[in-house]
Amino acid sequence: MKTTEKIANAKKRIDELERLIKFWNDSNHDEAKIVNFTTKIENKVA
Repeated sequence: MKTTEKIANAKKRIDELERLIKFWNDSNHDEAKIVNFTTKIENKVA
């Protein structure tokens, strides 16, 4: 992976984190927002 690709990927992650921070800050002013993530756990036996 070239340096320019690493920088581009890092910028994407930073942008995503900034959007999340903005969302969380905005949600503090609203009623509490709850997000339920469904998880599927599978027991696999070899």
